Amino acid sequence: MAYIKDTIAAIATPPGKGGVGIVRISGPVAVRIGKEISKRETEHRVATLVSFYDDRGRTIDQGLLICFQGPHSFTGEDLIELQGHGGPVVMDLLLKRAIQLGARQAGPGEFSQRAFLNNKIDLVQAEAIADLINSSSEQAALGSMRSLQGDFSNQINSTLKKLVQLRVLVEAAADFPEDGIEAEINKDEKEKLKYLLNQLDQLLEGAKEGHAFSQGVSLVLTGKPNAGKSSLMNALCKRDVSIVTEIPGTTRDVVREDAIIEGVTFRILDTAGTRHAKNKIEAEGVKRALKEVERADIVLNLVDVSENIELEMMEELEKNKRAKEIVVYNKVDLLHKKSIPSSFQCVSVKTGDGLQKLKRRLIKELGVLSGGDSIFSARRRHITAIEQARIHILEATGFIGIENQIDLLAEELRLAQLALDSITGTFTSDDLLGEIFNNFCIGK
Repeated sequence: MAYIKDTIAAIATPPGKGGVGIVRISGPVAVRIGKEISKRETEHRVATLVSFYDDRGRTIDQGLLICFQGPHSFTGEDLIELQGHGGPVVMDLLLKRAIQLGARQAGPGEFSQRAFLNNKIDLVQAEAIADLINSSSEQAALGSMRSLQGDFSNQINSTLKKLVQLRVLVEAAADFPEDGIEAEINKDEKEKLKYLLNQLDQLLEGAKEGHAFSQGVSLVLTGKPNAGKSSLMNALCKRDVSIVTEIPGTTRDVVREDAIIEGVTFRILDTAGTRHAKNKIEAEGVKRALKEVERADIVLNLVDVSENIELEMMEELEKNKRAKEIVVYNKVDLLHKKSIPSSFQCVSVKTGDGLQKLKRRLIKELGVLSGGDSIFSARRRHITAIEQARIHILEATGFIGIENQIDLLAEELRLAQLALDSITGTFTSDDLLGEIFNNFCIGK
């Protein structure tokens, strides 16, 4: 993807007042702009205390000017940072002056985009920058930092290296059948494909775990009215998010709130549940609940065990539950003699009994076993790409040793490589790049 090599500028610090504010300038005339604003010569990677001047020679502010000459900068271009006092008016004046001198206002993520296009970072690292900024937990921040340092990219590239080596042999066999190379593609190559599959399985597991930590997990609460969905949401979020009353059907729309459990951000959705609606408003609430259930990573189906729920009915619920569903039996504090198997997920939201066990179950359901010590950040598109690569490798395995199938084998390996290349950005559409970087904050 090409870009116009002009000079861009933006305020790189958050809106509002602060001790320090930064205006960042990158491009061919960035150094000249820095000189004209400060009336000082710039030195590479030297912080210089200067005054910043407007077009009439008046002092706007005093602060530090730092010059990073390309390619030894974040963007790979000449880059200037004006570090002044963090007031919105001062920052705006500095930005306006930079634009007067030949820069233009940068778009969202444009500095990171230039770093990617100039091969300073790959696409995984670029996304990790945004994830680091938007981290909602300590583990998410640490995982994003590991991706930014290249942990995830290195694993992808290691797998790609093995895949390319195999492709070289297969493509040679397809292009030069007279050399007898095809006859050499046998059991050894099949073992290599199995090795690749194993690597992809490990990558997929790590990516799913990283996605849970960095992007959050969708957790939907469903069940009949007055089962305790809103009370459970309040207990997990540790504050009153949903309205709780004894009136059935109090929750009609979807209520959303985040809760951090064992370092994982759960995006909890309290729904109207599934029931026969009495009016159009309730019907719409139930409709929305069903939609969220379909999209959820985990569904908690709350059952009120105080409503004469027999053991046979509970066993039936356990037998027929969805793959991503956990049946939670609430209000066990109201039971006196009824015994419930220990394998069932029982809680009393009112007393807090069983809540810690439920939290551990949620983490177990995600397969998060490492505690976040080696987790890298990942996104849904990374998971999809790895899954696609795995499908193509599986298809390729079926063509090994079959006569006259060498072209199909080569094609499946090519498609597997394209899928993995899309993760780091070696092969990525302009539309995808636009979608990714447009979600960045301005100035980064």
